[in-house]
Amino acid sequence: MSNKIYTVQDIATIVAVASELIDPSAIVYTLAYDSRKITDAKHALFFALPGRRDGHQYVQEAYRAGVRNFVVRPEAVNITDYLNCNWLFAQDTLHALQQLATYHRKQFAYPVIAITGSNGKTIVKEWLYQLLSPEYHIVRSPKSYNSQLGVPLSLWQMDGQHNLAIIEAGISKVGEMEAIERMVKPTIGILTNIGHAHDDGFASTKEKTIEKLKLFKDADKIVYNPIYVDSAIEVPGRHHFTWRIGKGAQLEVTASLKENGSQYVLEATYLQQSYVLTVPFVDKASIENLVCCWALMLAIGYEAMVIVDRVKRLLPVSMRLELKKGINNNSIIDDSYSNDLSSLLIALDFLKQQQQHSRKMLILSDLPTVGQNQTALYTKVASMLEGKGLDRLIGVGKHLRQNAALFRMDTQFFDTTEQLLTNIPKLEIRDSTILIKGSRVFGFENISKALTLQTHETTLEINLNALEHNLNVYKSLLQQGTKLMVMVKAFSYGSGSFEIANLLQFNKVDYLTVAYADEGIALRKSGITLPIVVMSPGEDTFEQMIEYRLEPEIYSFSELEAFISKLPSEKMEAYPIHIKVDTGMHRLGFEPDDVDRLLAKLKRTDKIVVKSVFSHLAASGIREHDNFTSEQIRLFDVFTQDLTRGLGYHFIRHIANTSAISRFPQAQFDMVRLGIGLYGVSADEYRSLPLQSVTRLRTGITQVKYIKAGDTVGYNRNGRLSGDGTIATVKIGYADGYSRRFGNGVGKMLIKGMLVPTVGDICMDMCMLDVTGIDVREGEEVLVMGEELSPETLAKAIGTIPYEILTSISQRVRRVYYFE
Repeated sequence: MSNKIYTVQDIATIVAVASELIDPSAIVYTLAYDSRKITDAKHALFFALPGRRDGHQYVQEAYRAGVRNFVVRPEAVNITDYLNCNWLFAQDTLHALQQLATYHRKQFAYPVIAITGSNGKTIVKEWLYQLLSPEYHIVRSPKSYNSQLGVPLSLWQMDGQHNLAIIEAGISKVGEMEAIERMVKPTIGILTNIGHAHDDGFASTKEKTIEKLKLFKDADKIVYNPIYVDSAIEVPGRHHFTWRIGKGAQLEVTASLKENGSQYVLEATYLQQSYVLTVPFVDKASIENLVCCWALMLAIGYEAMVIVDRVKRLLPVSMRLELKKGINNNSIIDDSYSNDLSSLLIALDFLKQQQQHSRKMLILSDLPTVGQNQTALYTKVASMLEGKGLDRLIGVGKHLRQNAALFRMDTQFFDTTEQLLTNIPKLEIRDSTILIKGSRVFGFENISKALTLQTHETTLEINLNALEHNLNVYKSLLQQGTKLMVMVKAFSYGSGSFEIANLLQFNKVDYLTVAYADEGIALRKSGITLPIVVMSPGEDTFEQMIEYRLEPEIYSFSELEAFISKLPSEKMEAYPIHIKVDTGMHRLGFEPDDVDRLLAKLKRTDKIVVKSVFSHLAASGIREHDNFTSEQIRLFDVFTQDLTRGLGYHFIRHIANTSAISRFPQAQFDMVRLGIGLYGVSADEYRSLPLQSVTRLRTGITQVKYIKAGDTVGYNRNGRLSGDGTIATVKIGYADGYSRRFGNGVGKMLIKGMLVPTVGDICMDMCMLDVTGIDVREGEEVLVMGEELSPETLAKAIGTIPYEILTSISQRVRRVYYFE
């Protein structure tokens, strides 16, 4: 079956829309929806999609990136502003994209496996890819592209070189699955675990299950676990295959943990035959996902012993890009376990987002070429690399070397990973952001280890997807036109500096705020171009602030005079400043009665311009102080109106902090300031927002000791067990930010899913845990903070606030940023 090639005229006909075409025969290869992620602009079709930010606002950016083919609402764009473009007009641009995907899917007769459920979809998809690859050339959803937008982009990858598709589908509310079903039209369906994800969009678990099953309306085979389907629900599909860990299904499985605690033994019965399988996974979710894959293979006719042989070779799936500090002032993006066109494109977009180094580099292995034309594949790869700002490519594998002439940048090629590792010292890799992207067989994890700065074993993991999700939760609460300032002071609440700022800049927030000038200077040196406000500037830093275009908070007359005096007498006017007024916090700021005197000072010079005026709410998250908060808002409104009249121009007004964003919408004014809520900690105890945990602090066991009754543990002999027992020493102490207040059983950590208390005083670099009755070994992971042990939980244990927990984590603790 040959690949389908579309012209712009073809697409206009398919989606049945009006058009104005300059070049009807223009070929479309790629579908674009984000002006920051344009690939092959000449052959891209840009869909201006609705959403929190209307895609029509970014038509100009896409045009500047080289795109000349657009799908837009007819009234939303003045097309006369753009030369030599093809325009397709649709009132619902997302529907037009889905229509195109529906048509494209129908061009291919090979089977499509669709996967839905609450959890496990992506893992099941990736494991099926491993299990079925010997027989099939598979196209699959990139990462977790399973939404109303992700599904059509996934289907667009289908072409004549594949003979099987595996597509994820996710929904968050009633009525979404019908559109996905029309696009995917699966021949085989898999229902994974039904859990609590997206519960808010459904009246009950039963309703959620019914909605998800609509995906399989016309499917031939459905694979599912009956414990997740209410007996009153009618399962669609012509044939059903059921599995269960326990009795009551076609494939019945029992699981038991091996004595060493690192493997499960699965015993299965199918068609009155018994099978035994040992697998290197010990968590319940992985076992469920694995058995689901096992059932699918049986359902489509694989022999049981073939499945047993392949399943035991399954490899863990890493679905995340990790951003880490590297040697020689490098930043490392580690994606060293998979390599295909779709995941490469996602990784390249993440690389492009990074601004901390002026040079960007890719270390790439050969891609799988089963059933594909090698020259065509690497021509696509070379095209993808163009426009991504790459300065250097290091290729590993004979196929890349054979196609070296396709790549227009500084290149080096090696036949094997071992050759590259031997030559790393000679390559002078420094001062760069480096994407490491390799197929698992190339062992690129060894390259990552060689280039990553080896630091403290205790690690703080920062989930950039969760951070982006939380950002969008708060954006959804903003009124039309309200700007967003994000606080990144105190090392972004302990989470990082440029790593967080890069994501915020990519997501087009309006302002960043730091506490001190050196924080802002570090961001400027890392490529951050957003306006940055410094809350505590200091007279001795004014000259540096001016040099790096940092904008000061001005809170007193003496500070105002000092800053004006530091501005150059020539070629300097209208330097932006931010005026703080004290409406009741009584920490810093002009008094409301200072307005006339302040006006006189401001109008005396042209060197400065008031960019914003703001105040600080003292208790916006505490209901009993709501009257006080309302009075603060009133005083602020009066002060800023007086100042506006006196100055004769408008400035940005902002007083709402994280809790006020949701609790006091009338206080949003022109801009709001988002702080700790971005990091997944709600500042409002009265409203439950769907925030996600951003940080995960983990460490490891250094040693395990048997302690007799009566023995003491740690400094000052404060630690005692109630009888004979076992303690584990772990690699975190008060120098890492784990407070001494957590000592002597106040603090708890998670080992193998069980909470264990501290024993004795917390030491500078380590502490001890009571692990009596738990089979633990040196080197095992220990969770200190995460979704199960939230910052709020830890704060409550020692009588403090989550801010202190997050900002106390030491700089010596290694930070790893990941994007799934």
